[in-house]
Amino acid sequence: MKKKTLLIVVAVITFLFATITYLFSPGDDGSFSKVISRDGTTIAYDKIGSGPPLIFVTGAICHRKFQPIIDDANTLSQNFTVYNYDRRGRGDSGDKEIYSVRSEVEDIEALINSAGGSAYIYGHSSGAVLALETALALPNKVKKVFIYDPPYVSNEKERNEYQLTKEKIKFLLNEKKYSDAIDEFLVSIGMPKIFTYVLPLTPGWKRTVQLAPTLLYDITLTENLPPIERLSKIKTPICIAYGEESPEEIKRVTNILAKNIQNSELQTILKQDHSVDTKILLPKMIQFFNE
Repeated sequence: MKKKTLLIVVAVITFLFATITYLFSPGDDGSFSKVISRDGTTIAYDKIGSGPPLIFVTGAICHRKFQPIIDDANTLSQNFTVYNYDRRGRGDSGDKEIYSVRSEVEDIEALINSAGGSAYIYGHSSGAVLALETALALPNKVKKVFIYDPPYVSNEKERNEYQLTKEKIKFLLNEKKYSDAIDEFLVSIGMPKIFTYVLPLTPGWKRTVQLAPTLLYDITLTENLPPIERLSKIKTPICIAYGEESPEEIKRVTNILAKNIQNSELQTILKQDHSVDTKILLPKMIQFFNE
């Protein structure tokens, strides 16, 4: 997958070394709220802040208790009631043997119902793709959507390379080689190979490895070109944002989406890459949601 630019390498390394410092927030007693999705799966979440409800949809290898995610949720909670949840198969949430994108949409629907029946959505990376799918499926429950760096593949060559990565990861998961599967994924999106020898020595690696089976969920969300014919039917207002320093492939994808989703606007977030600073996004999000 052609995303091995210096910028994505920096973003991945920054993200990795943040997430491996996994710690529960001070005073956390391990408790959490939960909803039951349509297929019976338990979805765990933390509800923080005040204001209009906002569902925070995270990307690959993320967990609601990773410190960067906690930090993002805390920032957003200054103006919203944030539902920071574990996507299925992660953390305290349950899972089913057979995965479908529709099931993840139904997980978000259960959270929206818990929030009173309607909510805003913020989706980052593969979470942005899931936010788009939710807007398409639930037009009467999703008020507005703000997404950042949706990582669909941008051309057929990239798609073919990504399929090879998918097959390697699928094989490793079938062999229960979860650590190797995480390594394969991270190297494929730009992390230098040398870091795969260092990461297992870090304190958060064990929890990261537990998320390995969900890699195929995120690959399912992002392995194809943007499904423009379907997404063009979205009626919910959407802000499609990308980082000025994000990979060129993502910039192309966001422009394609903005041109084809009628009720959308495109924003460039200056001096930001894929690991965006949520403090910079927040005022833009507030403005968009209040328009």
